[in-house]
Amino acid sequence: MAKKERKEKKEKPLDKMTATEMRKYALDLGEIVGVHGMNKEELLAAIKKVKGIKDEGKAAKTVNVRELKEKAKEMRAKKQEAIASGASRKEIGILRKKANRLKKRTHKAA
Repeated sequence: MAKKERKEKKEKPLDKMTATEMRKYALDLGEIVGVHGMNKEELLAAIKKVKGIKDEGKAAKTVNVRELKEKAKEMRAKKQEAIASGASRKEIGILRKKANRLKKRTHKAA
C-alpha cells in the first residue's frame, strides 16, 4: 500500500530536467510566454525568474552555444575574405584553426 500512497512526489531539480520537461513545467506555471521557442538555458533562466530563484553558486562564465556558433561563422567569413584578398597561407591557416576550435567548443558546451 505504500507504493500507492505517494503523497509527496519529489520534484526533479531544474538543472537535471530535460528541455521537454522544462517546457511542460513552464507551461504549467502559466506566466512564461514563448516556451516552445526557447532552448534549455533560456527556459531555466525564465523559470528561475518566475519562481524568484537566484543563481548564487555559478561564478564561472557559462558558454553559450549560439554565441560560439556566431563567432565561428565570423571566423569562416574572415577566412574567405583573406583568401579573396590574397593573404598568406599562414594567416589563412590561423583563421581556419580558430574557426575549428570554436566549432569544437560548441560540441563540448552542448
